[in-house]
This record gives sequence, structure tokens and C-alpha cells, in this order.
Amino acid sequence: MPDLICLGEPMVEFNQQHEGDLYKAGFGGDTSNTAIAAARQGAKAGYITALGEDRFGDLLIDLWRREEVDAAEVKRDPKAPTGIYFVTHSEAGHQFHYYRAGSAASRMTPADLPLDYIRDAKVLHVSAISQAISENACETVFAAMDAAREAKLEVCFDTNLRLKLWPLERARDAIAQAIRRADILRPALDDARTLTGIEEVDAILDHFLKQGPKLVVMTMGKDGVIIATKEARHRLAPHKVEAVDATGAGDTFNGSFLARLIAGDNPLEAGRYANAAAALSTTGYGAVAPIPRPGAVRKFLAEQAA
Repeated sequence: MPDLICLGEPMVEFNQQHEGDLYKAGFGGDTSNTAIAAARQGAKAGYITALGEDRFGDLLIDLWRREEVDAAEVKRDPKAPTGIYFVTHSEAGHQFHYYRAGSAASRMTPADLPLDYIRDAKVLHVSAISQAISENACETVFAAMDAAREAKLEVCFDTNLRLKLWPLERARDAIAQAIRRADILRPALDDARTLTGIEEVDAILDHFLKQGPKLVVMTMGKDGVIIATKEARHRLAPHKVEAVDATGAGDTFNGSFLARLIAGDNPLEAGRYANAAAALSTTGYGAVAPIPRPGAVRKFLAEQAA
């Protein structure tokens, strides 16, 4: 059985690396990326979602089989499609264009949850994107978090804020409810400032820690990562790499961090490893293809320490 369960919406990605190029097919969806990143680091990961009975759904099933992510509880919906998205790149960064309205994953309900599958794991990981795709998907996230807490799992929540999917006030309310259910909170600094209206980093961390999570791991772009509990705070400097595409960097961080926690690392050790893995993931195109494996991460960390 998996130690880590991720729940959400996977997608097939079409990535245009340079203007005028053909789009290269790949895969995305933040929680699916997280499961794959964890599996590549050696964790036993499983995924809960719904896919259409279409070619894109078949491709995702094949992907998880290759990546050794357990998909035994993935449902197929004959009345809804699998979501897809397109990525373009420019000097301003990468832009996303989604085609996910009415997707099979957005039709998930709490009744669809395989509760025994969740209860047998050690960690559940969910994100705000999974809440944002529909009201019933949001309720499904809450139900999964409640089941995991009842079963004494660690619950990890990523605030991954996408205002194209829902209005800010609705996002704030749903995300606040999720934060109160989380043991590990994974915000990005920009998201945290938008959600809280607070600018100063330590004040943001104070705010989040008062909501219930025992651990806040906040990525801050060029300012690195901060790992905070009520007792201590540690800052990790960013790694300098030749970055070309940051599409799945946060998801790589999440999966690598959770994999290392499950393996027995403390949060600071897990954070150092995940920080390096996320940096390496930006050196290739796409959300999944550049996710590094342990040998590459360990080598990179050794080179950085030399």
C-alpha cells in the first residue's frame, strides 16, 4: 500500500519551448506531479482522481505505471473528458492556457473517495487547485482531509493559488478551511501575501502557525525557502542553476520533501533535499520530465557543498 496519497486533477500538457515550435506533449497537474516526484525519490505513492475514458486518460494511466505511482483507485468517467493545458514561454516567464471545464476530476464527490485506501497511508497531500476546479471537488478535498486526520495521517496542503479558477474571496475562505485541517502547510510567498494581505515574512508565518499547522514550509523564489514551526525557523538559500522552465518546481519540492520525511529525515534535512531537487527540475522543459532522481540530487548537493 502507498505511504503517500495525493488527490487532485492530473492533466496532459502541451509545452511550446520556443515561439513558433510545435507543442511537445507531456504531463501536469500539481498533485500528480507531486506523486511522481515522491515516487522518483523512492517513496511508495498513490493517486486518487477521475479521468475521462479517452486517450488522454490512457496516457496518464500509462505514465503512472511507468513512474510506479499506484493508480488502483483512479476512476474513469465515460461522460467527462480528461483535462489538458498548453504552456508557452517568453521573457516574462511561462504562461498557462487550460481546457479543464467539466473534466472528470472536477466531477469527483466525497462519495467517490476510497476511504480505506486513504486510512492505510501515512501522508495525504492535497492542494487548493483541487478545491478550485468545482464546488464538489472542494468538498471532496475536505472529506479526504477529514478522513486522513481521523486516521492520524499527516495532512499536507499546498495553497497553490490560481485566481483564473475562482474569485479571491472564495479562495480565501476555502483555503482557510483547508489550512485548519493541515499538519504541513506549503505556501509560496506570493500566494501567502495575496491570501493574507500581510507583506512581512515572519508575520505571515505567525499567521499560518496560529491556524493549526505544526509545520509551514514556504518557498520564496529568489529568496529560497523558510521552514517554520512555533519553536524555530530555518532559511535555506536558493540554488543557482540554468533555469529554463519552472512549471513543476513547486510540485517537485513537495514530492521530494514528503518522500524524505517518510524516509525518516527531519523537516530541515527534507527541506534541503527538496530545495535542490526543485532547482534541478527547472533546468528542463515540462512539469514531469525534468524531475530529478536521488543520484542527481545527491550529486548536486555534494557539488554545492564543495
